[in-house]
Amino acid sequence: MKTIAQIAAALQGYDPQALSADQVQDFLSLLVEPVIETETIGIFDALGRVLAQDVVSPISVPPHDNSAMDGFAFDGGQLQAGQPLVLRCRGTAFAGQAWAGDAGAGDCVKIMTGAIMPAGMDTVVPVEFVQIAGDQVTIPADVLCQGDNRRLLGEDLMAGQPALVRGQGLEPAALGLVASLGLATVQVFRRLKVAYFSTGDEILSLGEAPREGAVYDSNRYTVFGLLTKLGVEVIDLGVVKDEPVALETAFRQAAAQADAIITSGGVSMGEADHTKAMMKQLGDVAFWRIAMRPGRPMAVGKITEDGRSAVLFGLPGNPVAVMVTFLAFVRPALLQMMGAQLREPVLLQAHSAEALRKKPGRTEYQRGIVSRGADGTLSVRTTGNQGSGVLRSMVEANGLIVLHHRQGNVAVGDVVDVMMFDSTP
Repeated sequence: MKTIAQIAAALQGYDPQALSADQVQDFLSLLVEPVIETETIGIFDALGRVLAQDVVSPISVPPHDNSAMDGFAFDGGQLQAGQPLVLRCRGTAFAGQAWAGDAGAGDCVKIMTGAIMPAGMDTVVPVEFVQIAGDQVTIPADVLCQGDNRRLLGEDLMAGQPALVRGQGLEPAALGLVASLGLATVQVFRRLKVAYFSTGDEILSLGEAPREGAVYDSNRYTVFGLLTKLGVEVIDLGVVKDEPVALETAFRQAAAQADAIITSGGVSMGEADHTKAMMKQLGDVAFWRIAMRPGRPMAVGKITEDGRSAVLFGLPGNPVAVMVTFLAFVRPALLQMMGAQLREPVLLQAHSAEALRKKPGRTEYQRGIVSRGADGTLSVRTTGNQGSGVLRSMVEANGLIVLHHRQGNVAVGDVVDVMMFDSTP
């Protein structure tokens, strides 16, 4: 297991008091390690889990050549350019069973969608294209080519091929694909355990009476939502007062139970609390000042208890800064720990609807509202006030405008990167 010093020595230009966002990503990719324990679970329990091994198809999909639509199957080699084709219908092929009749040159078979293609036939003409008179079917000239409207055996998957790969997240379509192979279970990495608590004497829990100088804890619920959406097992340790004994107990309890620990508050320079001191006492921890806005202070490292180590993410206390640092750094790190193949967020490009002031030398994450114009192009505008305590702006936004480290001012119409919270508008 690499120490903070070993990781720092491996990174060129590492300065804990002036880290770029890219350097943070590089550091965390070396700090965290994937869980190795796996379990076999049923498909109904597998949504959002990460595959621990390839899913190899035991069958070909589809298992036979079949019709892509309702129509008439025939030998497409009989088609001639500029000439209609007259065929005699010899019966009907239904889905779920092989057609048992006889047919030869000049014959066709009425066929249902998904039905096995009769022997010697490779083309299907849609029923709406033909003229029918008794058992005579006339196909107009030049309406289709040989092989049209036929699904080939193994067109989707051939037996023995990987259908899904290790590290792939199981989304709804993947569950359906597994079921289409006749498989009832999958092997996945065990669910990651993440402990979380808020710190500070000024933090009120819900149900407590308001008092001067105190604020209700929003970070705990925001992080709970972010973690739950990620699919991890959340261990909620509540609000921990700024007292050495209480903090030590919380950190030891978290490290004994969890793979990762997330805290909010107590990591800024000069804060008059015991959180940073307890982090140093119990683990191998680095305290950073990141060249970013919002979310400059952050602590990372590992805390060991009972012979096992948990990765620590000490986030700032401001509500928006908590969300931004989680989305930019913690989420990719947790996905790496979960064994996920895809960890980096996909950045979309949109035209800025307003001028944005930006100094090179730091990465800025501005709350943005992305919309799609009538011509299909994406544009983005800010939510207005970008203060790190304005949590309402994160509700109004559907993504973060990412202004990169070396980037300067943005003019109206310039293309910017956007990290979407969910889907594309």
